[in-house]
Amino acid sequence: MTLSMRFDNSYAALPEGFFVRQAPRPAGAPSLLAFNRRLAEDLGIAAPEDPGALAQVFSGNALPEGAAPLAMAYAGHQFGGFSPQLGDGRALLIGEVVAPDGSRWDLQLKGSGRTPFSRGGDGLAAMGPVLREYLVSEAMAALGVPTSRALAAVATGDPVMRETVLPGAVLTRVARSHLRVGTFEFFAARGDKARMRLLLDHAIARHDPDADSPQSFLRGVIARQAALVAQWMSLGFIHGVMNTDNCTISGDTIDYGPCAFMDRYHPATVFSSIDRQGRYAYDNQRHIIAWNMAQLASALLLLEDDPEAMVAPYTEEVNAMPALIGAEILRRFGQKIGLAAASETDRPMIEALLGLMQDQGADFTNTFRGLGDGTAADQFTDPAPFREWEAGWRARLSQEADPQALMARVNPVIIPRNHRVEEALAAALTGDMGPFERLHAALSDPFDPALKDSPYTRPPLPDEEVAATFCGT
Repeated sequence: MTLSMRFDNSYAALPEGFFVRQAPRPAGAPSLLAFNRRLAEDLGIAAPEDPGALAQVFSGNALPEGAAPLAMAYAGHQFGGFSPQLGDGRALLIGEVVAPDGSRWDLQLKGSGRTPFSRGGDGLAAMGPVLREYLVSEAMAALGVPTSRALAAVATGDPVMRETVLPGAVLTRVARSHLRVGTFEFFAARGDKARMRLLLDHAIARHDPDADSPQSFLRGVIARQAALVAQWMSLGFIHGVMNTDNCTISGDTIDYGPCAFMDRYHPATVFSSIDRQGRYAYDNQRHIIAWNMAQLASALLLLEDDPEAMVAPYTEEVNAMPALIGAEILRRFGQKIGLAAASETDRPMIEALLGLMQDQGADFTNTFRGLGDGTAADQFTDPAPFREWEAGWRARLSQEADPQALMARVNPVIIPRNHRVEEALAAALTGDMGPFERLHAALSDPFDPALKDSPYTRPPLPDEEVAATFCGT
């Protein structure tokens, strides 16, 4: 049996200037590390059982019929500084698959070699970052977060030079699209109104069929991104590199580089080794996403007949975003403490709990899960202030119909804790995929109450703490 999938490559049909056609770099000795067969079935991909055949396909050595590999062009603001040309420097869009339910998905090889956008890089990926993205993106999907997905991870058999020599790998990433804020910035920076119009039409057809203007399209992206970032924060997730080229039009999480989940709660938490000023710290994410949307708004002004007249309406759209995020954060954190429809009068109670957690370094995930099973006080070194808060909370909870079921539904038992992820990756680098496979299996059902006593629920010991995460380039 050979692998087959239904391709319909709409982005590849766009004219010159949107991408560069490029073949993947051949892998020397590919071997399959992981394959997401359930996702393949959902996408209508008929895949052979033979791991060797899968490795050939998902390393890029033997692309399936209908693939049209290309490197996408885009620009981006990186840590606030604008780069007019970035693009896929180590990834190739191999095609768009139409699933049995009619949904359309990009398939991308990440780590497939140099492209014209590599800017001096080698275009490769090391095994550790590939497996990290596989684990975390699939965990996010199981948590219900809009996200890119991982279809396959393949070891290439080739070395990758970073600080040391590392084994190379390729990730096959699946996404509703790879259109970014930076894609629009690319054409805006060139004043290319014709291609910008084609891009907008393509994006509307893909993600916003009801949008009838650049402004209404902007409004849709803002709504999706506001909901996404609020959901990140409700799970203690820190993306780590919220550059505009990592900010999708679809409202999905993408580019899992130096991402991490908090253990101890603190709003200024940063893990990314390259975020030295805390620009993308946990609580700053709500502000940065509005800044990113302002960059999208600025780019879309190119399409207006009278850009100056549209500055005020576009500004109004962006300025409404903090209230959107604030409302979504209130809703999600309200649910985390058992309130089906939290109101503004509940916000001080939520903020008081977070303040107690910050003061005592309480574990984010275990505290919220513990509210439902009565163990939250265990997360505090001095439980007395929490007990005082708890009395008021329980009085408020008496007004709710079924708060326990709600809390169990929205508060995960386990998350991909940094020390457990690093443990799995370290073992994989020695050839032992067991820890990776066990962690991946547990993360596939993160709300399962049977996992309560799992070792994956334990916060790191002092010597297990991960202070910095890395993007892998």
